[in-house]
Amino acid sequence: MQGRVRIITKILVSALLAGSIAVGGVFFVFAEEQPVDVQVASRKAQLERELVEIEKKINVQRSLVQEKQRDRVTLERDVSILDANMEKARLGIRQRIIAISRLSDEIKDKGKIIKELDAKIGRGKESLAQLIRKTNEIDNLSLVEVVLGNKNLSEFFVDIDSFQSIKQGLQILFEDIRSTKEETATIRDVLEDKQSDEIELRNIQELQKKKIEVQEREKHQILTVSKGVEAEYQKVLKDQEKTAAMIRSELFTLRGTAAIPFGTALDFAKYAGGKLNVRPAFILGIIAEESNLGENVGTGSWHTDMHPTRDVPVFKDIVARLGLNPDVVPVSKKPWYGWGGAMGPAQFIPSTWVLYEKQIASLTGHNPPNPWDPGDAFMASAILLADNGADGRTPQTERLAALRYLAGWKNAGNSSYAFYGDEVMELATKYQAQIDILEGS
Repeated sequence: MQGRVRIITKILVSALLAGSIAVGGVFFVFAEEQPVDVQVASRKAQLERELVEIEKKINVQRSLVQEKQRDRVTLERDVSILDANMEKARLGIRQRIIAISRLSDEIKDKGKIIKELDAKIGRGKESLAQLIRKTNEIDNLSLVEVVLGNKNLSEFFVDIDSFQSIKQGLQILFEDIRSTKEETATIRDVLEDKQSDEIELRNIQELQKKKIEVQEREKHQILTVSKGVEAEYQKVLKDQEKTAAMIRSELFTLRGTAAIPFGTALDFAKYAGGKLNVRPAFILGIIAEESNLGENVGTGSWHTDMHPTRDVPVFKDIVARLGLNPDVVPVSKKPWYGWGGAMGPAQFIPSTWVLYEKQIASLTGHNPPNPWDPGDAFMASAILLADNGADGRTPQTERLAALRYLAGWKNAGNSSYAFYGDEVMELATKYQAQIDILEGS
């Protein structure tokens, strides 16, 4: 009997998964999976092609900037760099808009599937209820009723066997549907996380729009003061040349603490870089980029903006050991897509900072180290950058290390984050030129 039950169960599950089955005169219909919409597939393919083309164009502009930066400083060179950077930023904005659109479509598709599965489960439960009622009717039949109903005992027990098999088959089907639903919900959550990441980048990219406006004004000013004449431009550059004293005294902006003279920042960068074999100009580029990213930095409250279980207890411990007031020290504000609570110029969240405390303390002599102290922040950045590969000291390893600093190792290759690596490298080039002046190179 058990063998026959298993066989019947397999047949029932196959029939139910195929779409419908007739049982006891009752015809049960289940929703069939719909084929992928041709228009949706075509749209996805089109978006993929657009992203590939945009990435190619961004790489062209990136290469142009790198090539021009190696040229002698001329009017044409500087205008070309500005044009290339502006075009690269515009393409990046378009790239993120397409990526967000693609993810939104995928999330809608997954949501539709989940709704269909919910409806399918509902219909299945109703079918099971009908079968249970029928089984109960058989259970309640007396032998007299069976005889009067022209049924012999063998037919009676076959009916019972069949209904039990159907119930078992339906249960297997429901478990399969529930499993599929959970898997789909997981996929949807992943996609929503990706969408949040993309929208975060688009918000950051709004800063790129502002940067484009600044570059447009800079280009207009260059062309205005030079009147488009190379000799005039060289004269302007000569007048704008900074002395070593001016560079040292120029303020270096930090988030979460007061600005410090560039000379002091360079000392911190050199010390940290020397310990970890990371280029000082690159460390300065990272700190400067972190300071310029968004208005959320340093404007939050640990009460409302920090992850309550992951970071708040660690944050309380950090400030307690430092003898600081948690309500006074600045932390980053929570954006709509996640948690804030990042601390100091290097923008470490508490749960990450504690992973590096011992190493920071051993290299600086500050125990416990303070995330709001510029020297400790520079050292923390250098340690993390070295872990990310910046001690390779090549443009490629440094740019990748910057991307890992922002997005982690998993997302560092995501083209949507490319702007961060580009901007850090531009800043590093700028600071290297200033360092060269200070060192008489």
